[in-house]
Amino acid sequence: MDVAKLLAALWDSEQTLADVAGSNKVAGRSTRLAQIATTAGTGSEAGIRSLITDPIKGAKIAVESPHLIADLAVLDAELTYSVPPAVTAATGVDAMAHCVEAFTSKRAHPMIDGFARMGFHLVGKYLARAVKDGSDHEAREGLMLASYYGGICLGPVNTAAGHAIAYPLGTLLHLPHGLANAIVFPHVLAFNEPVAQEKTAEVAQALGLGHDLSQAKLRAEALGFCADLGIEMSLAKHGATEADLPRFAADAHAIRRLMDNNPADMSVDDVLGIYRASF
Repeated sequence: MDVAKLLAALWDSEQTLADVAGSNKVAGRSTRLAQIATTAGTGSEAGIRSLITDPIKGAKIAVESPHLIADLAVLDAELTYSVPPAVTAATGVDAMAHCVEAFTSKRAHPMIDGFARMGFHLVGKYLARAVKDGSDHEAREGLMLASYYGGICLGPVNTAAGHAIAYPLGTLLHLPHGLANAIVFPHVLAFNEPVAQEKTAEVAQALGLGHDLSQAKLRAEALGFCADLGIEMSLAKHGATEADLPRFAADAHAIRRLMDNNPADMSVDDVLGIYRASF
């Protein structure tokens, strides 16, 4: 869907990808754009951004513009019936992370909080069901909405440290985006808890993690939530080595467009600590 956005914007334009990289650099769009989601994860059909990987630099290129908003977005739960359980789980956590990171962001907004709440409540209610039975229409429909709501959150607020820390796992370790987000999600959620206590407690309750959790218990319960979906939560099991972690941390910490949104400031050592905890 992100590639389709760029094709529509650049189809009859003299601009190149280099010209439009960044915020509000797309001159316009005359080509009609339809977005049809076939997973419940990215929420790209609702968003103003296109993210693709630069194969040479090994980094994400982000294009942001109102001209990337689709003319038509189609959410048909039946299109996700054939998504395998592992992909359903990882993309569902990605949708949840969009909502949770926007909800706890320094840039959080009361109106967007409403969409975020609806999104992570739907994931808490339906993700395990959809992983267990891919043809559960109610669960699939709930996740499609959760993903869409997460996409709405990305426009005005966007994600934070969780996604920044996940990106090097995609660009350098070549993990699927949803899986990368799932692996770091429990550790980032717990790291941010001291400065976002009320909102983190609301997230924990919606996901069924429990009440009045300590930071350590929160991390453990969030890890269990993801692992119970069948997600392998160890970076080492996905091919990472300890020698990789400092490069991951340096790259993630440099993604200031996301790291600066995080409710708790993170040093490079803090980011490295999250990778080590995920290792």
